[in-house]
Amino acid sequence: MQLQATIAQSISQALQALFNISADANQIALQPTRKEFAGSFTFVTFPYTKQAGKGPEQIGQALGEYLKEHAAEIKGFNVVKGFLNLEVEQTEWLRLFRDLMQNGKYGYGDNSGKKVMVEYSSPNTNKPLHLGHLRNNFLGYAVAEILKANGHEVMKTNLVNDRGIHICKSMLAYQKFGNGETPQSSNIKGDHLAGKYYVQFDKAYKEQIDELVAGGMDKEEAKKKAPLMLEAQEMLRKWEEGDTTVVDLWKQMNGWVYEGFDATYKNIGVNFDKFYYESETYMLGKERVEEGLEKGVFFKKPDGSVWVDLTDEGLDEKLLLRADGTSVYITQDMGTAELKYNDFPYDQSIYVVADEQNYHFQVLKAVLKKLGKPYAEGIYHLSYGMVDLPSGKMKSREGTVVDADELVQEMIDTARQQTEELGKIEGFTPEQAKELYHTLAMGALKYFLLKVDPKKRMLFNPQESIDFRGNTGPFIQYTHARIAAILRKASEMGLNVDVTAFDNVTTMHEAEQEVITQLVNYSSVVEEAGRLYAPSVIANYAYELAKAYNRFYQEISIFNETDEQARNFRIALSAMVARFVRESMGLLGIAVPERM
Repeated sequence: MQLQATIAQSISQALQALFNISADANQIALQPTRKEFAGSFTFVTFPYTKQAGKGPEQIGQALGEYLKEHAAEIKGFNVVKGFLNLEVEQTEWLRLFRDLMQNGKYGYGDNSGKKVMVEYSSPNTNKPLHLGHLRNNFLGYAVAEILKANGHEVMKTNLVNDRGIHICKSMLAYQKFGNGETPQSSNIKGDHLAGKYYVQFDKAYKEQIDELVAGGMDKEEAKKKAPLMLEAQEMLRKWEEGDTTVVDLWKQMNGWVYEGFDATYKNIGVNFDKFYYESETYMLGKERVEEGLEKGVFFKKPDGSVWVDLTDEGLDEKLLLRADGTSVYITQDMGTAELKYNDFPYDQSIYVVADEQNYHFQVLKAVLKKLGKPYAEGIYHLSYGMVDLPSGKMKSREGTVVDADELVQEMIDTARQQTEELGKIEGFTPEQAKELYHTLAMGALKYFLLKVDPKKRMLFNPQESIDFRGNTGPFIQYTHARIAAILRKASEMGLNVDVTAFDNVTTMHEAEQEVITQLVNYSSVVEEAGRLYAPSVIANYAYELAKAYNRFYQEISIFNETDEQARNFRIALSAMVARFVRESMGLLGIAVPERM
């Protein structure tokens, strides 16, 4: 932030002048002053006591007096123990606001223009998307948009897990129990239909295990020897050998699933620049396994399976290829990593995957390093916590997941109910009302899942997420709609204002200053969110901005103001808030309505 840089420079000069301490202005950290104290920025003096030979309060007092005399932007200060709280001149805030209006926005990021690939969603073609996938999709999309805003070249990718034993489980169950059912004949969405047979497989498989155990077999042995599991493994071998019947069934069922996924992606507002399919990458992964054997960095066990020893890296031995020659997840990930790099020579490849796979990505990076791949260092696992519900953890194979499509519809129904109760759709056509319900529902859902730090496991509460009060998407969306109404009224009155419309304004209300403080902080917030890969930073900024504006709206009149310049300033301030709310929420993939 420009103002912070100026103040840091003044503090650097003060430390040199008062205590002969050489401190680089770029290393001087300022933080927002806590609300219970007067001031805008706080400088911590504790680290300088030894060099200055004085106590932290003495240092703070001396610095405050120096800055008040020599720094035009500082109007006052107070010292609380080792914390120097600095008050900024109102004219300085007004200057920054005018500058913001004229220049649009400050530049974001380090302008390095890195090539970054963000992989997210990564569904399996044996089941529909669920609540956990929603957090993944929203997180990946938002991180990609935030990185774009920071000046990076970003490619959004989706690696579809379209092969493997779990896919064969759905296929085998359909083959045995499907009776030719299709999405059209059953009126079931394609991804839901595949998921139905995945659950059916698990049910029948468990029954077979129970029968074998009842016959005296050990349970672990029964899991391996159950006829359905043996048939699924045989189907996988046939698929890898190109058996026509198996491959045709696989293409048919995956086609149904892709149609279902496309409908869901469109409904939740996420998109991708490129799709990768594990069925097209696992063979390349096998080639890399052969390369590793030739280089002597991988080894074969007596049963023919291929492994890598990563104990020197603090990891374990890792299986790379089964004894029967079939690949495992790490095999296809090795192939996919190379294919991705060939398509888009990235500086960084971000994998948005749940924290259950932390070890897997440590292994992937270590394996690729052993192979000497130039793209190994750029691999970054953006790990996120699982989403729980009041009823507990979800399990796909048991059919206890919260389906994404059903949850979105539930959110739309809740948005309609609450909006109608609050009477916020007066004058809307049925089509406009339907669009508003969807906008509010997605705003509630995305915001609730993104406002929490990605690394934290979280509990999702649909009812709480759609409240029009508090730290929610609809609260921020409603704030934007409120401002949009003010701007429409101003336009009808012919009050389209620019910076020259409030030239004589030199003082302002504390609530107005608080809003400007939020506005000028926006660029540093976008930078921080990009640096941390944390959409939660943007989400909480949008909330604080909306909250500050609502305080301003409650305490200060706009259209009843008799001073024309003050009125114009407040309209301009409102317009800038609307813009930054719209922009910050847009980075999260959330639309904001013009009317409510």
